[in-house]
Amino acid sequence: MEHYDVMSAKAAGFMAQGKIEHILKLARDYSQDHELVEGLLGLAEEMQGLPAMAAATLLLNKDKDITDRIFALAEKVKNAYYGNRIVLFAPLYLSNYCVNGCTYCPYHRQNVHIPRKKMTQEEIKAEVIALQDMGHKRLALEAGEDPVHNPLDYILESIDTIYGIRHKSGVIRRVNVNIAATTVENYRRLHDAKIGTYILFQETYNQKEYERLHPKGPKSDYAYHTEAMDRAMQGGIEDVGLGVLFGLNNYAYELIGLLLHADHLEKVYGAGPHTISVPRLRPADGINTADFSNALPDDMFLKIIALLRLAVPYTGLIISTREPEYIREAALHLGISQISGGSKTSVGGYTHNAEDTAQFEIADNRTLDEVINWLIRTGHLPSFCTACYGSGRQGRDFMEICKQKQIHKFCSPNALLTLNEYLQNYASPETKALGQEVIKNELARPMSDHRRQMLELRLQEAARGNVRFF
Repeated sequence: MEHYDVMSAKAAGFMAQGKIEHILKLARDYSQDHELVEGLLGLAEEMQGLPAMAAATLLLNKDKDITDRIFALAEKVKNAYYGNRIVLFAPLYLSNYCVNGCTYCPYHRQNVHIPRKKMTQEEIKAEVIALQDMGHKRLALEAGEDPVHNPLDYILESIDTIYGIRHKSGVIRRVNVNIAATTVENYRRLHDAKIGTYILFQETYNQKEYERLHPKGPKSDYAYHTEAMDRAMQGGIEDVGLGVLFGLNNYAYELIGLLLHADHLEKVYGAGPHTISVPRLRPADGINTADFSNALPDDMFLKIIALLRLAVPYTGLIISTREPEYIREAALHLGISQISGGSKTSVGGYTHNAEDTAQFEIADNRTLDEVINWLIRTGHLPSFCTACYGSGRQGRDFMEICKQKQIHKFCSPNALLTLNEYLQNYASPETKALGQEVIKNELARPMSDHRRQMLELRLQEAARGNVRFF
């Protein structure tokens, strides 16, 4: 077995393949030990997280009663750390030019059927205005890896354009970035551009499978890709987002990899991942999901979400419109804290019918207003809050507050302020009525008189267009 070293700067150390395989083998055996499993559930009840071995053992246990208890615990942990808030965002695809050969992605360079498109700054402005008119405040930028068509200067110019757009009541307050692995110096430039979270999906932590799925292009370098989050944090980016593409490889292997990666970042930089995304493989142009033999069934997918919440309770968990409404609703109760809404996965998709450039098929096609309405009706508090980013509560500072289960003191009132902002400027009459009732009910919850007075004052100020966050 390769030497595992959680503090190593090299993927061969903190993501030693033999370590993952060893944990997986033991977890298969331990999952049949009823007394041990009961002990792990007891550990989860402490709400301080779970090591990879514990999470994998619970994942592989097939007892339905155990799964039901995992689900109940996950909802309890989610509410303790994040309450009923759900943060909303939308992806914005800048360009689908790409030089990589990823076999599961229609943007791969061998695909001659998909039209290639790169937006100009004027086109980006039109897309952002369309997103602002929906009510969005937080975007995730997406672009293929192509040093000629999509150099970092283009990404930085696009970020500057987005932050500079003011249209009616619209403003984008946080731009997260999901682009290819790059250098420490380039991460410094992204940090200086005031990005929010840097997101990069590992796709799979299995090195052999990774190299098979990425036969060509700069992304084929497993170590360089896996070590990207270290370089990002060394470059000053405090919030990073992990993820794998479930369906490419054995799901238990990937859960272990995610948790080892999170543990590495926590140990070395004092802050684990700000977010973990859980995308599943979806049909796309030239991509047949039947060609991949690791499909993840719904019940196991939901169990993974629940175990991620138990294992890394402080981390935001993201589910996108890749998933249909019924899966998204179930996942909200198991730990998801961020979702996309009204999304398009095509370049220019918010202003034109550009589905021929889509990266994958969307399963939830509802408008943002329909998603907000649904969240309220299912007992959740929709939030467009970006206040932590604006006030410097990032990285280690955010994690320390979150781990003490105190982040709700900021996030809950800020969620009400941003929901009120949405209701005043963008909501349909039905959603506005539902949302106003939610705000009324939230104000009736137990809180100090001073805090209630402050919140009521700021809601009044927000109604006049002056939004001040906590």
